[in-house]
Amino acid sequence: MDYLQPISIALESVVTLLALLSAVKGRSYLFGFAVTFGIYVYYDLARYFTWPTSESVLSGMFFVATLTALYSMWILYKRS
Repeated sequence: MDYLQPISIALESVVTLLALLSAVKGRSYLFGFAVTFGIYVYYDLARYFTWPTSESVLSGMFFVATLTALYSMWILYKRS
């Protein structure tokens, strides 16, 4: 099952790219999802390759990712 993590990272990268492209085309609320999944990519890469990143930095990044996802969902909720 060692192959699942790299596949997940690749899929998160695709989500990041698609959200970023959609945000640039006028759906600005998708910048939040681009940031969220971009942070997930870095977080997962740091863990997978055991990069020397402190746990407090990773925790802070994960918190920011959650906040940006929440903000994007709030904007979508207000639009509906």
